[in-house]
Parts: sequence; structure tokens; C-alpha cells
Amino acid sequence: MYTASFAFFEAIWEAGITHCFVNLGSDHPSIIEAMVKGQQEAKANFPRIITCPNEMVAMSMADGYARLTGKPQCVIVHVDVGTQGLGAAVHNASTGRAPVLVFAGLSPFTQEGEMRGSRTEYIHWIQNVPDQTQIVGQYCRYAGEIKTGKNVKQMVNRALQFATSDPQGPVYLAGAREVMEEEIKPYSLEQDVWDSVELGGLTPKASKQIAEVLHGAENPLLITGYSGRNQKIPAALVELANTVKGLRVLDTGGSDMCFPASHPSWLGLRYGIEPTITKADAIVILDCDVPWIPTQCRPRSDAKIFHIDVDPLKQMMPLFYVPAKHRYRADPLIAVEQITAEAKDQSSALDAATVTKKWNTLQAEHKERLATIASKATPAADGTFGTGHLCKTLRAKCPQDTIWAIEAVTNTGFVHDNIQPELPGSWINCGGGGLGWSGGGALGIKLASDVENGGKGKFVVQIVGDGTFLFSVPGSVYWIARRYNIPVLTIVLNNKGWNAPRKSMLLVHPEGLGSKATNEDLNISFDPVPDYSGIAKAAAGGDLFAARVDKADELDKTLQEAIEAVKGGKSAVLDCKVTLGC
Repeated sequence: MYTASFAFFEAIWEAGITHCFVNLGSDHPSIIEAMVKGQQEAKANFPRIITCPNEMVAMSMADGYARLTGKPQCVIVHVDVGTQGLGAAVHNASTGRAPVLVFAGLSPFTQEGEMRGSRTEYIHWIQNVPDQTQIVGQYCRYAGEIKTGKNVKQMVNRALQFATSDPQGPVYLAGAREVMEEEIKPYSLEQDVWDSVELGGLTPKASKQIAEVLHGAENPLLITGYSGRNQKIPAALVELANTVKGLRVLDTGGSDMCFPASHPSWLGLRYGIEPTITKADAIVILDCDVPWIPTQCRPRSDAKIFHIDVDPLKQMMPLFYVPAKHRYRADPLIAVEQITAEAKDQSSALDAATVTKKWNTLQAEHKERLATIASKATPAADGTFGTGHLCKTLRAKCPQDTIWAIEAVTNTGFVHDNIQPELPGSWINCGGGGLGWSGGGALGIKLASDVENGGKGKFVVQIVGDGTFLFSVPGSVYWIARRYNIPVLTIVLNNKGWNAPRKSMLLVHPEGLGSKATNEDLNISFDPVPDYSGIAKAAAGGDLFAARVDKADELDKTLQEAIEAVKGGKSAVLDCKVTLGC
């Protein structure tokens, strides 16, 4: 029997999707039949099915997989409630530009047995809502309904065109039981006519002008955020920085590794607040959502600003604007290569002494920056330590090509300063503000790395705040890790609560009542402190390395044991008590 559901799985496989992260329900009888048929009859040409006991974890796994590889993946959930269960993960995939196809069933639209798939259970009335697609529609690049099996493959490929065209993001398809049960004649599509939309570069006039302005600036600055998703970008930006001496590069998104820490132009990761922004007389914004926060930090009024982005108008943000004199919708890599080529052509006309002075200044500042970071990453006299020391130790002990899955919230700057990512694709941060991404995200990244490398992928480390760890649904995460043998090292930054709300409050009410209140009074305290690693170990049925570290003299030994456990195929969770602000 060849149904719309089986054609759906054929369609996603033919389009390049290799994994489905599923949470099944009463709307999926034909989906389940198709899964069994595919695994029995076409296993080598059928997506791998990953059971996920929680929808947010499923979506985060698909997000992590797609973010690392650039290849869209699929999530299957259960009607309206499963769609709602995706929760903040849809927001993360949308703002993080992760190409993910979500499919959900719809309650049957017949109730007296008129068609195969008609209502057979009490819940089919309860889960029948007026417009299920609108639950997630505003976060998706496309949301639609499959209304007949006869064009199910076209609907899948149309959705994936949106998902994989810049700015990439999630798409949503829904189909009722009767539709997905429909028997149809087997068919296939000409896959190469369903490619994503391809962006071009800058006009010759634009690339020439930008190069001239950067060369002529006293303090040129490039601000980026997502550009490193294309793993050719870091090398291209290094080439530009080597050509425009004095150019500094700042990451204000932290979504991807965009620029290596070892280069003198590196300013690190800062969320829109960095003194260099206020001094720059020429700024290029490259594929970045929040280059600066005007109430905290803004450019000079005479700064020449150019905005290059796959989505310069930020069409999904009701409020967004920057004072750029020129805006361009362009592919970031092509644009950088064009500017670099123009800058090289113009280099011979520059004053050599001026260029040398800029380069020497840059190198001196970089050396001082690294020394400052190192000086702050030392344990206190009583043996307590901060996130900086922890991450400096992690960097020294983990493999050089480790992939870092980061959701450290208020500690992100300290993590980035001390991890100092070098390799393209080695740093992947939560794409949005929906806390809990990194549990499933790290599993998806590790799974993708294993698949892409023939079964033995790179070492993956998740660094997560304590509150965010709880958001990540660890009961589901570590069950999946054990079930599918996806070993990841998790570092929990335990500072006894949510500190982000306090920071937000102080920015608005620096002298308010809350500024003098305890975390308990603010309702952001986690005291008594949960046994984070114990939660994970229970979820893994005891098959997990679990430990807690309170003092610096325990860190090296315990961390090495955790790393060896992960290398041996067992997940590890290290609960690290860290002091604030370092």
C-alpha cells in the first residue's frame, strides 16, 4: 500500500533529510505504518527515526543537526498539543536560522467512518482547533496544510525551499488523518528544480566604496553574528583583516564561530556593548541582528555605516533599524570576497607608515586583551573559581577540534573569552532566547558529527547555566543520549539560580528596591540546589558519569575522568559551582 504518508517520507529523503525526530500520537496511524514499511522495505533509502519523549528536545536536536551541517532535518509531533510542546524551540530555530521541517497531524475531519482515518477516539474532538498552523506560523518561514496525497511531495519541497533559502528557518506542515491515509499512485519529482533561492553579491560600486572607506578609517570595525554559519567565512574575514590593517572584528550574536581568537583583529563576543563601537569611524554590519544596543552603546554620529545581510530589513522584527547610509541584501561570503579584492587593489596607494602603525596598534591591543582575560581566569585564594577558569581548563584538556554547544546566558562572555574558538564550526550558541536549547542541541550536533564522519565524530561539550539545564528537559535528553549512544560532556555552571533577571532589573532600576534584595526575595534562587548530575544519571538509567566540583584543586582530575568517560562512549555531566562575574 502506497499512501500519502509513505510519499511524505520518500519526499523528505529525496530532498536530503536523513533524520526524523519524532513524538507520535493518535493522528499518526498512517505515519507509523509508513515508518514500518520504510524500515522493512527501503531501509537504506529511508530517514532514521529518533524517538524523543519531549517535543522541545526533538526540535532542538533537529536544530543542532541542521546548524552544524546546513542540511535540513525533520520533526514529527502530535496535533495541536505536540505543536505547542515545541515551545521555545521554534523561536530558537527561527531566530537562529535553522532549517527544520516540522510535520504535525490534524484531528480527523470526518466522524462517521466516511473515510479511512475518521475519528475513532475521544481525544479527536478535544484536539480539533480552528487553525492549528497559527500556533507556530509567525515563527516559520512557511506554514501550510497538506490537503491531498496527490501533491504531498510538491508541498514538502515548497516548504523546504523556504526553510533553506536565506534567511533560513523552520517551516510547518500539517495533514489530517484522512489525507495522510490516502492511497495514491507512486511518483517522484525532478529534485533539481526545487533548489533554494540563491543570493548574489554587492554591486561593483558598493564593494569599491566600502573598501575605500575601510582603508581611510582611523578605527574601522566589522560586526557580525551569523556569517560563520558558512564555514568559509572565518578564513575570508581573516583575509579581509589582513588586507585592511587596523580592522577590528566583533561578534555580537555568538551564534556561530565567525572569527578566530588568535588573530589580532579579534574583539571576542559581546552582546551589543563594546567600547570599540563608540570609537569606530567606519562600521560594516555583516549578517547580524543586534549590532549594538543604543541605550547602552551607540556609534559616533559621523560614523560611516554599511549594512550587508541576507535580511537587512529584519522582516520578522516589528522594530528594527540602524543608521546605515547603505544597505545591501547579499550573500555574506561573496560580499566579503568582493570587498577584499577591492581592498587589495587599493592597497598600493596607501601610506606605508600609517598602515604599519595601525597594524602595530592592533597587535599590542590584542596581546593586552588576552593577558587581561588570562589574569581574570584564576581561582580565588579559597579555591573557589569562576566560569573563566573553568573554561580555560576545559580548553586545555578537551581535543583541539572540540565542538562547543553553548547556552551560558550571563556567563557567555566569560565562556567565549576563555574557550577562544579557532576552528570554523567549532562554536554553536543558542540561536534565540528560548532557554533549554543546548540539551537537545548538543545531541543533534554530536549525532550530525558522527554521521558526517562515518560513525566517529568530534568531541562535543555542552556548557549550560543551571537554570537553563532545567529548561532543557534533562529527563528526555539523557534518555535519548543513552538509547542512541550519543555521548556528550555537559558542564553545568552552578551559580544557584537565574542571574539574568537580576541583570535585566538593574538595567532599568539600578537603585530600586530589587537592587538591595536577595535572590530569594527576587524569586530567582535555586536554594536548595538540585542534584543536576544526579537528575541526568537517573534519566540514563545509571549509565552516565556524574560528578560535582566545588574547588579548583578537584577540577583537573574530575574533568579528566569525565572526558575519558565520554571518549569511551558514556555521557558525562559535571556540576561545577562557579562564582559570579569572572
